[in-house]
Amino acid sequence: MPRFSAHTQPLPRCRWLKRALLPTLVAAVWGAPAWSADLLTITQDAINNNAALSSARLVTRSTEAARNAAEGALKPQVSVSGSLSHSRQYESQASRVPTAGVGGDDNVNSVGLSLEATQALFDALKRRQVEQADRQIDQQLFQLAATEQQLLIDVASAYFEILRAYELLDARRAQERAIGRQLEQAREQFEVGLIAITEVEEAKAAFDQARAVRIAADSDLQVRFEALERLTGQRYESIDILTDAMPVALPTPEDRNYWVELAMENNPLVLASEAGVALRRSSLEIAKAQESPTLNAFANYNYSDNDRSGASGYNSASEVGLRVSMPLYTGGTTEATIQENTFLLESSQYDFEDQRRETVQQVRSRYTQLSNNVSTIEARQQAIVSNQSALDATRAGYEVGTRNIVDVLNAEQSLYNAIADHASARYDYVINLLILRQQAGTLDVAALEDVNEWLGEEKVEFTLPEDNLGSVTNIGERPRRNG
Repeated sequence: MPRFSAHTQPLPRCRWLKRALLPTLVAAVWGAPAWSADLLTITQDAINNNAALSSARLVTRSTEAARNAAEGALKPQVSVSGSLSHSRQYESQASRVPTAGVGGDDNVNSVGLSLEATQALFDALKRRQVEQADRQIDQQLFQLAATEQQLLIDVASAYFEILRAYELLDARRAQERAIGRQLEQAREQFEVGLIAITEVEEAKAAFDQARAVRIAADSDLQVRFEALERLTGQRYESIDILTDAMPVALPTPEDRNYWVELAMENNPLVLASEAGVALRRSSLEIAKAQESPTLNAFANYNYSDNDRSGASGYNSASEVGLRVSMPLYTGGTTEATIQENTFLLESSQYDFEDQRRETVQQVRSRYTQLSNNVSTIEARQQAIVSNQSALDATRAGYEVGTRNIVDVLNAEQSLYNAIADHASARYDYVINLLILRQQAGTLDVAALEDVNEWLGEEKVEFTLPEDNLGSVTNIGERPRRNG
């Protein structure tokens, strides 16, 4: 049994919040550069270059910065302001009794300085806002983990869809060659008068159909190769194939309820939805906190001076104290906001329940499909053997005249369909196995490393059309951080 099928233990929720899932694992897996385009190499390219993952990482960092900003409102606030002005006063009236400094025009230069410091002693609103920022970080970390796991499953699916398309193309090419040989044989037999022209036409029709199917399979392989470009920003000409020695078994423990429970503990979408409930609850607490009083300590110092005629010296003042404020009436705004967030909280609880139910359904479905895949692969393998025997018997009958060419062509088509179905069933198994891990919240680079061991040295090689404009995903330089 491969390491991939080993018992999987639930991950404590705190680990979701403290670990950077992919960067650490990538550093462990890729200590040295890899030269072959296997699953791990392509996964590394996706982790380094995928635009959606890079965006999610930056959103997470911005959420953490927003939390620091909210916490800063509870720390001491110090501000300083200053002014420098010039004024000219025009005086047309004069006192009958001469007084020094009174009457006439006057030019005045003034300077002022104000310094103030405040410290929140009790502010329920700001504290609730910090708590909300913490809940936002929790939710964003889960969403980032979900984005990381989705990228892994997207890369693996794209990789194995290429291999599926290659094996289907290989089967269709073999089918085209076999029917082509049958067509040549029919033509030779017609020329010596052994068969009628109708049998040649039957063989020609079957060959044309096989050729059309092969052309479609060839095009599908090209499309599958190019699908990786969107995920990784790289072009690949070859990838490693899946060997016939791939183990086929249900993941252990073979208990569907175990995988459901594992998903309830670790699925990042479930945990993000649960964090969304906590986030909505914090929004409700913020709305209620708007009715609470605030208590702030303050200290300020003011200085002013001017050169007005008849005046000398400067003015200064300092003040320390406590400032209390409490809203008494807000026009019903606070009550309406509380009601709004109450409804949103209830809505998030339903969203959480919906996500739980969807995850349970997905885990059960994938486990059932895996069980079916295990049985199907064995049955498809046996179908190849049976169809090969049927084809051999039909050909023997054709040679002695008991079967016609249509029977031979149908038997050949059935054989190559069985080969294609067997190949497709193998890739359904691998992809469903990884999706089950994703739904259980345990899909990581190590899981792909286990699957990568199922690949062989033989490669699927393909030459993509020349692209004079460069990679289709090359949209210019990477975004640069301002400042």
